Amino acid sequence: MDQLSNKYKLEERTAKFGENVIGFCQSIKQDIITKPIISQLIRSGTSVGANYMEANGASSRKDFANKIFICKKEAQETKHWVRMMVKCVPNTRPEAEKLWQEAQELTMIFQKITTSLR
Repeated sequence: MDQLSNKYKLEERTAKFGENVIGFCQSIKQDIITKPIISQLIRSGTSVGANYMEANGASSRKDFANKIFICKKEAQETKHWVRMMVKCVPNTRPEAEKLWQEAQELTMIFQKITTSLR
């Protein structure tokens, strides 16, 4: 499989991940505890794809590496907020586990990209 094809697959995958985070958050009743967690989860979960798009338009190898590193950090942060949401709303666990798993896989993909750039 060629690089270009992989690039677009990851663009789609990170966009879909953001959409899934949004859908997950829309299903949760907002209250004083869940509202800030929803906000953080939306921010980090949608940021993965936004930063990946920025990486693809990077002005240099260093800029690309930095954006990919940010993608990895945002995916890791998303795992944290997913865990906090399950603590607040235990019945979200099945859907949360899917999001957590995808965030973990994205983290590993971005780690591999970061490592291969060194």
